[in-house]
Amino acid sequence: MSVYDTLRELDITLPPVAVPAAAYVPFVRTGNLVFLSGHIARKDGKPWVGQLGADLATADGNAAARAIAVDLLGTLQAAIGDLDQITRVVKLLCLVNSVPTYTEQHLVANGASELFAKVFGDKGAHARSAFGVSQIPMGACVEIELIAEVR
Repeated sequence: MSVYDTLRELDITLPPVAVPAAAYVPFVRTGNLVFLSGHIARKDGKPWVGQLGADLATADGNAAARAIAVDLLGTLQAAIGDLDQITRVVKLLCLVNSVPTYTEQHLVANGASELFAKVFGDKGAHARSAFGVSQIPMGACVEIELIAEVR
């Protein structure tokens, strides 16, 4: 089944590439690898602000990570033109704005990881790191970057 069929089944519409907020580009392709810059969580078009373990629960962070995954898919689409050309989601790096005692960053990151598994099947299984950080640009609760392999 095509990635686009799966996206339709999940009722996901790919967003356009967000304009970078600083001096960087949204993606770089080198050989068969595409590196996507970090995407912050957004809610209602604005940064999804908050800190896990203070004013946001793990379920909120998980939903934020899933929303970022949708944005990453939109950027990946812009980078390669056809998501069916993805041969592997290689790695995700998930940064979670969290208090020092918060230890569920991995559960937050699952919001993105699980969506990539649904969209790409076995090709969506990836290596991953999830870190707690003291702050993310614009006060966002989660930021994720991605590396993918293409045909």
